[in-house]
Amino acid sequence: MPDPTEQPAVPIVVAAVCFRDQAGRVLAVRKRGTDRFMLPGGKLEPGESAAAAAVREVREEIGLEVTDVEPLGHWVAVAANEPGMRVESSVFTAELRGEPEAAAEIAELLWLDPAAVVRGEVDVPLAPLLRDHVLPALGHGPARRIAVVGIGADGWSGVGDPQQGLLKHADVLLGGTRHLELVPPVEGQLRRAWPAPLREGLLALLEEYADRSVVALASGDPLVSGIGTTLIDLLGRDAVELHPAVSSVALAGSRMGWPSESVAVATLVGRDPQSLLRFLAPGQRVLVLSSDATTPTVVAALLVGAGYGATRLTALGDLGAAHESRVTGLARSWSAEPSQSVSPLHVLALDLDGPVVGSWTAGLPDDTFEHDGQLTKRDLRASALARLMPQPGQLLWDVGAGAGSVGIEWALAHPTCRTVAVEQHPERAVRVARNAARLGVPGVRVVTGSAPEALAGLAKPDAIFVGGGATGAGVIDACRTALAPGGRLVVHGVTIETEAKLARLHVELGGELTRISVEHAEPIGTFTGWTPARAVTQWAWTA
Repeated sequence: MPDPTEQPAVPIVVAAVCFRDQAGRVLAVRKRGTDRFMLPGGKLEPGESAAAAAVREVREEIGLEVTDVEPLGHWVAVAANEPGMRVESSVFTAELRGEPEAAAEIAELLWLDPAAVVRGEVDVPLAPLLRDHVLPALGHGPARRIAVVGIGADGWSGVGDPQQGLLKHADVLLGGTRHLELVPPVEGQLRRAWPAPLREGLLALLEEYADRSVVALASGDPLVSGIGTTLIDLLGRDAVELHPAVSSVALAGSRMGWPSESVAVATLVGRDPQSLLRFLAPGQRVLVLSSDATTPTVVAALLVGAGYGATRLTALGDLGAAHESRVTGLARSWSAEPSQSVSPLHVLALDLDGPVVGSWTAGLPDDTFEHDGQLTKRDLRASALARLMPQPGQLLWDVGAGAGSVGIEWALAHPTCRTVAVEQHPERAVRVARNAARLGVPGVRVVTGSAPEALAGLAKPDAIFVGGGATGAGVIDACRTALAPGGRLVVHGVTIETEAKLARLHVELGGELTRISVEHAEPIGTFTGWTPARAVTQWAWTA
């Protein structure tokens, strides 16, 4: 079964300009080696605003100088020329001054009559952004929307009359094989199961039926680890119409008698099971969206390995159906003798019972991490993370990652926090991945290479930590350039050379310059004395 929640590919961020002539026609361009017409525009350069990029692209592609642009809209659409990708585009309007001419990579110009496009009288392929978003925004044709209908284990009888009508009148019905079988046959209706891999195949599938009414089926609530999340990510929230049923999470909570505010929710559908380890805490309740009937056994083994063998597992199968099932046992027993009566379609409820194995704040003990001495120590790590300020959904570059401790603790701060760890030594890079998996954040991406070269092509960060290699040519400049306004940069240095560089940066750019010395009590013969660690200079700066 394809995973509807697999991690999204980074969108191509672009800017474009919509020009109209006195007759109301829209200027479109076709790039060399492609067949689709689109608005003039292109990708943003590092540190460039969308408006500035739009002005530059217009000058480069069609030779027009534009001074003032006005926002028309911001949309996500299927990429016209990059299979399996999507574009996130800021579109502007501008007054047409001068005669546009094809330049640079532009092979052809075309003036489109929007009304003729809507009537089907224009026989040229258009980019999805132009066809599905820009022309409707100009008042020509309806915006493209896809309806998503949630269906429970109780099947067709549990679907409301309005939603049944949507399903019956759809030209194309998409869904998992199990869901499609729950809907009575409709004469002339085309039914397609989800492609695999989902994201790449889904974009192509939606484009294939761009001129047909499409409805998708989802389990329960489409936004609970479901296809609705994927479609909104691919097409934008305005292009998706949601009709949720009761979610499996809500049903599981009610069966267990667990208030929603007392429960954490995790998904293992298509995910590394070790991601569950981040939730370990005494007394914590977790509802797990399972991958299949083997999930409880895999989870039980993980729990036993982490000292949580006393945890009670409850597999709640086929929730909402007349044949609901419930199987309960302790992790240590389940791991030794797996139950054979678990439904493949179930939610796994965990009542965790075990020791304190982590922390909900920054500063895990140093021995939590496997390392060779290249480790940002506990107190320094807490100080760095306090200044990096992890926020939900944000991305950290951990440059010169060493053991990966800063990037891992960033990822632990919130389930949606993301980390790219950059480490030039292959054995350390492998160690970072091991540490991340063992601590419950296997999604930490590890890039083996040296900065600044290894930073090229990475998704734009919200914060950057440089724990090593700050004196390398171009490293700090590349990091500063990569940050958007409000982005945070924290750099540590232990050498005189690095300290001198950070002092210069502080004078030139401001920020916060701190020298941190930590001493620990250790035996001195029969007495106890203070043993100082190497002092670290920390520079924190906000773009």
